Amino acid sequence: MTTTPIAPINWLRLAALGLMFGAAFMFTRLALDGVGPRLVVASRLSLGALLLLVIAYARGSGLPPIRGKGAGMVWAFALGMGLFTNLVPFFLLSWSQQFVASGFAGVCMAIVPLMILPLAHFLVPGERMNLRRLIGFMIGTCGVVVLIGPAAFSATGVEFELTARIACIVAALSYAIGAIMTRLCPAVDMISLAAAALTIGAVLFVPYALMVEGIPDSVPVLSLLALLYLGTFPTGLAQLLLVQVIRSAGPVFMSLLNYQVPLWSMLLGIVFLGEELPTNIYWALTLILSGLVLSQAGALRRLFTGRKRA
Repeated sequence: MTTTPIAPINWLRLAALGLMFGAAFMFTRLALDGVGPRLVVASRLSLGALLLLVIAYARGSGLPPIRGKGAGMVWAFALGMGLFTNLVPFFLLSWSQQFVASGFAGVCMAIVPLMILPLAHFLVPGERMNLRRLIGFMIGTCGVVVLIGPAAFSATGVEFELTARIACIVAALSYAIGAIMTRLCPAVDMISLAAAALTIGAVLFVPYALMVEGIPDSVPVLSLLALLYLGTFPTGLAQLLLVQVIRSAGPVFMSLLNYQVPLWSMLLGIVFLGEELPTNIYWALTLILSGLVLSQAGALRRLFTGRKRA
């Protein structure tokens, strides 16, 4: 049995998503020059939620219904997505980028599909961990150990560097949990669900951010533009592209996104921010991507050959 070939527009969408997500780490670093990490997250959640709410209501779907069969379950999953796909990883990555390079934070996103593997084995029907996936997971885990580096065993002299590295890993785990929750969520309009998740995240986090960091007297223009980018593109617009690609090309094709993000984040950080990444990051990226390729080899082979199991 064969599948429908991947339309060229979906390759363009995937490339756009990779660039938007990869650039998000550079723009987060720029935003942090003018506001604190909590206000970065609050701005990102608020702008993204506003954009998706406008789109959801303009197309007539609005937010998911609050009454009726399964409504409570949908909103429970929206809460989980708001926390694990948005609020928690946004905050951990924004905070950690005060102490680690944006390229380092971006490389950590390659870990997400590896972390999905053991979670899906226990939680998602039909996603069992076979020997090939297990070996790929173990290779990728070795890459995570290399990524954290010797700071895990000795002091480097840089305040909070080790904590920030671990925070990036936890952010990747949070994204993996959010992906599992998205997959297990009952059938509902995906744009409505994404709007609900971002709205919940904004409602929960914005008051906390304002209470702790307050409203700044002034924000540099560059930081303001970075905040607008973060809220509009990798938070709001990216949700729409994700829905389009998953609906027309499937989640296996979408998994190719994880190969792009670390490469873009490293390249942009080096070129535009003058970052000097730790030497172990290249070995770590090699191990992580090798583990990812091995663990997803069967799915990728079916994707590119246009075949699937009968």
